[in-house]
Amino acid sequence: MRWDAFSFIDLFAGIGGIRLGFEAVGGCCVFSSEFDEDACRTYEANFHEHPAGDITKIEAGSIPDFDILLGGFPCQAFSIIGKKEGFANETCGTLFFDIERILREKRPEAFMLENVRNLTAHDGGNTFRVIITHLEALGYHVHHKVLNALDYGVPQKRERIIIVGFRDDVRFEFPRPLPPSERKTLSDILETHVDERYYVRDEIRLSRLSRLKDRNYPRPYISHENMAGSVTPHPYSSALRAGASANYILINDERRPTEREMLRIQGFPDTYKIVAPYGKIKKQTGNSVAVPVIKAVAREMIRALKDFSQSHAEKNALYGRATEIKRFKTFDDAHFVPAECVS
Repeated sequence: MRWDAFSFIDLFAGIGGIRLGFEAVGGCCVFSSEFDEDACRTYEANFHEHPAGDITKIEAGSIPDFDILLGGFPCQAFSIIGKKEGFANETCGTLFFDIERILREKRPEAFMLENVRNLTAHDGGNTFRVIITHLEALGYHVHHKVLNALDYGVPQKRERIIIVGFRDDVRFEFPRPLPPSERKTLSDILETHVDERYYVRDEIRLSRLSRLKDRNYPRPYISHENMAGSVTPHPYSSALRAGASANYILINDERRPTEREMLRIQGFPDTYKIVAPYGKIKKQTGNSVAVPVIKAVAREMIRALKDFSQSHAEKNALYGRATEIKRFKTFDDAHFVPAECVS
């Protein structure tokens, strides 16, 4: 059946979180692009291909044909260029422009884009307005929604906007949250034997505990220190961040998460290879996506495309039968007798 297997490209690929989600529902990656060389090395170790480099320097025509475009692109303002040059040029100089030019030339059946929640409010809402307007101008039916990773099986509060588009007017709905019984907890993802190097100094631990809002909070927990210095415990992680301080989140206010735990917080499988030092893995996981969220969206996209494809095939079949019946339309004259019936 159409869409049991499909092809996609992985733009702004990072360490492949979006790729994992779409491979899980039958997709095959035919092209990937990532600017950060450290992320490329991690990607290559796990997918056995080195992503192409800077997407701004890659011609759309050189990219293999594909069914779905995927990308977690950076958030950049459009307003200054837009005011000077008008609609046709208001995305120039941004990385969204590269998504736009590839969609325009390659015309894939669908796309999925991921970004920070604040994209909708960025530059007073202008950035998001420009993005949606330009995607619709390309002829795509666009859907968007903010999804929280907590609702899809990982212990991390990570809200991201997902933008989905289809060339055809398919009936698409974003995935429903998982029931609590199907979601992983901190106990499910924390390692039991952790090296001493992950533990913080006593002065840091005591300082955190002295500012902890609830000292009787049940373990395990992950605490987050906000800008005001307040420390709040949760049964889940705050959103992993690439540029966060070393003690941004602590487990039980005594240690930092391990490389494997950070990957698990993002929903990566334990088979995923770690080939970079701690600081780089911290950055890479912070820049990545929650894989179960992407997988859930991918599943609904493919479901919608399959349903549309089947419905379209059924309509074509009915039209074909109607055309065949029309060829044998009866005469209105009740007295007409075919010549072969006259003796």
